[in-house]
Amino acid sequence: MSQWGERLSAEKIAYRTARLIADGHLENERALFVHDLDLMIDRVHMMQQAFPENALHGIAVKANPLVSILTALIDAGAGLECASIEEVELSLAAGCEPEKIIFDSPAKTHDEIQYALELGLYLNVDNFDELERVAKLRKHDSRARVGFRVNPEVGSGSIAITSVANAWSKFGVSLSQYEEELLAAFLRHAWLDGLHVHIGSQGCNLQQLVEGVSRVDIFRQKLQTQLGRKILHVDIGGGLPTVYRDTRQPLMLDEYVKQLRDQVPAIFSPDTRILTEFGRSVHAQCGWAVSRVEYCKVAGQSHLAVLHLGADAFMRPVYNPNDWPHEYLVLNPDGSLKQGATQAVNLVGPLCFGGDILAKDVMLPKIDEGDWVIVRDCGAYTLSLWSRHCSRALPKVLAWSDTGVSVLKHAEGVQRVVDFWR
Repeated sequence: MSQWGERLSAEKIAYRTARLIADGHLENERALFVHDLDLMIDRVHMMQQAFPENALHGIAVKANPLVSILTALIDAGAGLECASIEEVELSLAAGCEPEKIIFDSPAKTHDEIQYALELGLYLNVDNFDELERVAKLRKHDSRARVGFRVNPEVGSGSIAITSVANAWSKFGVSLSQYEEELLAAFLRHAWLDGLHVHIGSQGCNLQQLVEGVSRVDIFRQKLQTQLGRKILHVDIGGGLPTVYRDTRQPLMLDEYVKQLRDQVPAIFSPDTRILTEFGRSVHAQCGWAVSRVEYCKVAGQSHLAVLHLGADAFMRPVYNPNDWPHEYLVLNPDGSLKQGATQAVNLVGPLCFGGDILAKDVMLPKIDEGDWVIVRDCGAYTLSLWSRHCSRALPKVLAWSDTGVSVLKHAEGVQRVVDFWR
């Protein structure tokens, strides 16, 4: 089993890509994605070993929504966390049992709430108005479990745009502002038996993550004392930050759980069930992307390599490269790792706007037309953020595992793009 946070090495990625080339998987393909299913399942097993046996690990569908990947997670014993009703349907299509689906959308409609209640999902309520919708629609025999999302206000991490525990967050209800109203809600609804907290993951440090859970559990203890009943579920939200460079040390899962046990021991009691919503830290390092180099150009003083992946696949790295870095490899046409002196090059994408630049002045061995460029650590928030700008077709996605290579998703093709827009 791999270590938590372990990256696939450059040598391993090159070897595997060379195998794919030799076996014809890249023939007539301008780009593709590969996902290491064994590494992904290792991460699930690590979580299962680190947390109590009754914990529900709802892997975030938004991180990678491919149905075949969701099915592999389910087969490994995981549940799924959904940010939309469409993700709920993806989870059901993948074979997930309704009681292992966590539904977290902040904009649930009446119909979506009723559907979730009828299915028996775990439903996290975002605000008081939504809670009243649930109260009106819920039948007395509903199997759905209901929790309430609260904001512990531990502040933003280093990436403000993905931090959701600042005072002005659009998610949940502020503990500092609405403690009495929350108490009244739990007094009014005996079926409300869970609390949900998620402060973000990427850019957040271990202290923030643990402090967020701690503040919510302090509130849970107050609630239990005043209600005279247990709050049975604590959803501690997303996972740990992912490192994209070997020079950075990952936050380790075992240390995270140790800090939780030391500072928030009550959530590990046998009468409490922990829910988690890991996503990026499960998927990101399992995936890599391959693009053929279509052209090499010189513009002014800059060397350019024109790729078939840009802001269509890597929206965050293109628009905000400082917060979302990737590392790149250059392979020869046969897939062998290219060696030699490095030079600064701009990796530019295929989209018809000037800002479609995946990396500026990155130092790589000299790139030639027909080479392959690898983007490392892109198993999360890549396919799910695919952009339709310029109507580029989604590439093929392959699974890599000890049992062999399989197709997770066939290349979209031109006709399916036409059908999408028709």
